[in-house]
Amino acid sequence: MTEPDSEQLLAETRAFNAELERQLATLPSVHTLPVEETRQARREGRGIYPAPVFLPEARTIEIDGPAGSIPLRVIKRPEGESWGAFLHFHGGGWTLGDHDMQDVRLMRLAEATGLTVISVGYRLAPENPYPAGPDDCEAAALWLLTTEGKELAGDGPLAVGGDSAGGHLAAVTLLRLRDRHDITGAYAAAVFQYGGFDISMTPSQRLWGDRNLVLSGPILHWFADQFLPGYDPEQRRAPDISPLFADLRDMPPAIFTVGTEDALLDDTLFMEARWRRAGAPTELQIWPEAPHGFLNLPMSVTDAALSAEHGFLRRTLELTR
Repeated sequence: MTEPDSEQLLAETRAFNAELERQLATLPSVHTLPVEETRQARREGRGIYPAPVFLPEARTIEIDGPAGSIPLRVIKRPEGESWGAFLHFHGGGWTLGDHDMQDVRLMRLAEATGLTVISVGYRLAPENPYPAGPDDCEAAALWLLTTEGKELAGDGPLAVGGDSAGGHLAAVTLLRLRDRHDITGAYAAAVFQYGGFDISMTPSQRLWGDRNLVLSGPILHWFADQFLPGYDPEQRRAPDISPLFADLRDMPPAIFTVGTEDALLDDTLFMEARWRRAGAPTELQIWPEAPHGFLNLPMSVTDAALSAEHGFLRRTLELTR
């Protein structure tokens, strides 16, 4: 567990949250808007998130998927050879976000670790509800293990991870590799950034209420309903849907990152405990008063949290060499 670096860092986080809530109160909530409108606004930098920067050195390729081609955003550090790869799944409640909208953050990961970063453009709900997104992520993870994938990423170690819904998809993908393909150990590390691991809702989700700090109770329900239309709470506890309920044996070392002002706090706390109890090493990074999605926001705590994750990847993957 990481303590705040200083009272100044905590004060800055609190002030940022207050301004964030003020801004969100002036905007329509995402659950009241057509998804196409929110997607376009985020791509254009309208709203709470900074405008995406599309790096010229990043490129997009396509691979075959279960329902057509899957775009992959490939990011390598400008100098030096990659010694492995990080498979990234973006967040956005399974309905928003895209594979090419976090180039700067993923380039930072590539430069800090020496890994090639590959971000997956999986199909989104509500147009493509469960299991479309997980199916695409599974296909991308399997492709990276093929000869063609190794030509792109090299023969070094592989890691997987994502933020929010992307963290959920990373856990589901690892479980599918084990249970459907008898593959364990191929991905040597996992990075979970405030993932949603129980779509039937953990206590922190249920108790959050109407406060909108990136997520709110209504937004959480809306995201889940887009992804899982017609599924009742018990059906949503199936391990392929809510990996918190899965058998977590034979999983790789993992780092879990979350802020205390996050409706998904319990998802991280519960999943880290179960991951560790199943036998895999874990690191738990709890950032005081950081909100959901803070790794995509211009905050000092973001720099500290990303540095901790990059250090974890370097240490963990070095053990596989």
